[in-house]
Amino acid sequence: MKPFDYVRATSHADAHDSAARIIAGGTNLLDLMKHEIETPTKLLDVTRLDMTEIEEAENSVRIGALVTNADLAADPLIRERYGVLSRALLAGATGQLRNKASTGGNLLQRTRCPYFYDTTQPCNKREPGSGCMAMEGRNRILAILGTSEHCIATHPSDMAVAMRLLDARIEIEKPGGEAQILTLDEFYKLPGDTPHEETALEAGDLIVAVHLPDAPKGAQMYRKVRDRSSYAFALVSCAAVVATDRGKITDAALAFGGLAPKPWRNTEMERLLIGEAPSEALFDKAADVLLEGAQSHGDNDFKIPLTRRVVKAVLGELTGATQ
Repeated sequence: MKPFDYVRATSHADAHDSAARIIAGGTNLLDLMKHEIETPTKLLDVTRLDMTEIEEAENSVRIGALVTNADLAADPLIRERYGVLSRALLAGATGQLRNKASTGGNLLQRTRCPYFYDTTQPCNKREPGSGCMAMEGRNRILAILGTSEHCIATHPSDMAVAMRLLDARIEIEKPGGEAQILTLDEFYKLPGDTPHEETALEAGDLIVAVHLPDAPKGAQMYRKVRDRSSYAFALVSCAAVVATDRGKITDAALAFGGLAPKPWRNTEMERLLIGEAPSEALFDKAADVLLEGAQSHGDNDFKIPLTRRVVKAVLGELTGATQ
């Protein structure tokens, strides 16, 4: 790890230092620094700022950026109304890490692609223009949707998948003090020609909160398929909420992890389900829409049929079509 200066912010004005790297729990950043993937010369600790509350407002909930993953998962309001978010959080990392990891930091996790972490190998995300070894190499955990010829890395967060399902909005404080509100779809960037540009954050920006709209109607679920039962990143994950009435699907939303460079959602797939009677044939059609254009790279070929099975299992369970 290279030497750096450490500064503690005592006000929001202190937190808009464009020359510094913000740190809260540090559960991902410190690993990146140890591997010298990131080498900031200055760390700005924001853990003393007033961003630790979960506040209920009319038809919404505001989650401070410094709320820990453990506190968010255990909060009675979140457990009652947004159970899918609580379950997604509990599916990620370990208890010790959840006690430290913050809501804002979780959104900013960087990929676990093995070539991103291996500084002896080229990686367009780490060193733009150097190439992507993952295309022909070890890509078992990597993406099949939303990729480009320059990068097939996946976003690792479980929490962000549930947030995407719930139509969460991110509140960002700009250096001048003005607020910017972005959806998760707007916040995360696809790799395209610039895989090193992962979010819409600009220098000096500070994530201060996440806003959840009113809780969705219907049954909620978070399903995560991984190599072992704990402390493993998703091969495929699905956050879903489905409402039914009189044998028909009246509302459906699904978001996926482990498939793309950001939490993935396909509104065409959701529209296909609404108004239809649950059936295996319908769920197969939904999977077809989701996987249209999917591209695997050898080791991750299995993700295409696995995703289809996850879609059918989640929809079958939430609609009661399968037991």
